[in-house]
Amino acid sequence: MRGGCSPRFAVAGQPVRREVGENIKCDALIIGAGITGSLIAERLTRQGLNVAIIDRELPGRGSTAASTSMLLWEIDRSLTELTEAYGFERASRAYRASLAAVTGLKSLVLQLGIACDMRDKDSLYLAAGDTSAELLGEHQLRMRAGLPGDFLDHAPLLDGYGIARAGAIVSPGAADADPMQLVRGLLRLAVTRGARLFEGEAVEFDTAARSVGVQLNNGRQIEARSVVLATGYVMPDIVLSTIQTVSSSWAIATTPQPQNIWKDAAMIWENRKDYLYARTTRAGRIIIGGEDSEEEIEPERRDRLILEKSRALAQKLASLWPVANTEIEFRWSGTFDTTRDGLPLIGPVPDAKGIYAAYGYGGNGITFSFMAAQLIGDLIAGSTSPLLRDFALDRNDGMAAL
Repeated sequence: MRGGCSPRFAVAGQPVRREVGENIKCDALIIGAGITGSLIAERLTRQGLNVAIIDRELPGRGSTAASTSMLLWEIDRSLTELTEAYGFERASRAYRASLAAVTGLKSLVLQLGIACDMRDKDSLYLAAGDTSAELLGEHQLRMRAGLPGDFLDHAPLLDGYGIARAGAIVSPGAADADPMQLVRGLLRLAVTRGARLFEGEAVEFDTAARSVGVQLNNGRQIEARSVVLATGYVMPDIVLSTIQTVSSSWAIATTPQPQNIWKDAAMIWENRKDYLYARTTRAGRIIIGGEDSEEEIEPERRDRLILEKSRALAQKLASLWPVANTEIEFRWSGTFDTTRDGLPLIGPVPDAKGIYAAYGYGGNGITFSFMAAQLIGDLIAGSTSPLLRDFALDRNDGMAAL
């Protein structure tokens, strides 16, 4: 799922895992101990459920380790695009829910006292072309939806941020964090509440009885009333969705240069499908990523491109922010899934009673992970939400008609 080395690739302080040495029962089994699984574990243990968590990897060592951890509430697809595909009500509901998710995650981290370098940030959504007309229309639609932000034309953008683009939308409410520290903090808390953390791989699911039987690769079985799939970009065969596509992305992190950071260290991304994205770290490194490809997804081929893509990203950083020191300290790659409409896959797995999916694909992975924890926690507790129709695994792809 990822190659190279990111600044977050650490193993210290990992929660202790056990092997599943006998058949066990629980209220809820979470498959996957990355950022999604750890957020769901926190939520379900807070609801008082007897929770078990399994992962074949060390916690967070899958796709989470490659995350740039930009906690944006703005979705990969613009509000304009989503409105054209699904109508304004559904599109704005998704955007407002995403904003609420980032707000909720920041509040949860503060409340639980998890040390993960979380910082409030603005986001700077840059025009990718020679005109800012499209961004101005997007800003006006966001205002109609009650979303925060200001439109900056070329002159105020250059004057305020030193960035020479046709325009931008600057929005409050985003954040950044260390995803590995966040995973470890959430899992430690869930374990103190009674959750059990195991090393293991699910190979078969039986939904014929009142509970779900999950067969593991070592021959043991876990019986659970609810099973939550939080397996990141390794989707089991029982999940069938035609809306997602596989892609690869590359990223670099520079040497620390706190003296060279742009205004407010805002998180930067572009108004285009395969956008460039940039953030900073508390140490003053600049992380910049992009160069996405839907062709180069085979791991060895993807990783052989790390050096070439790193050079390209350093050049793009120099163009975006000429005062940057482009000396690279970390470089890495990752294969990830996106959905054509930019929305997550969250909710019941069709024809698999008691099994729920939590896939926060695309650039909003951690934001959608928090949203999945809330929605699936509510579902298990007996509540529902119109968002579950919007994020359904078997939803119609409104983007296909555009």
